Amino acid sequence: MLDFDEELKKFKPSLELENAEDTIRHQDMTDIVDILRELGTEARQEGNGTVHDGENKG
Repeated sequence: MLDFDEELKKFKPSLELENAEDTIRHQDMTDIVDILRELGTEARQEGNGTVHDGENKG
């Protein structure tokens, strides 16, 4: 049988995995909240008579 305590003593974390975690954590990724905020902003602009690029519908 496995001796889990002994196996845990031998455990060494992978440096590659730690580097990947740091890279993923610090990336500026668009998520659903960002998309919904953008859609809300666009909807408000259209409701105010402005187009996405800032010009009037006129």
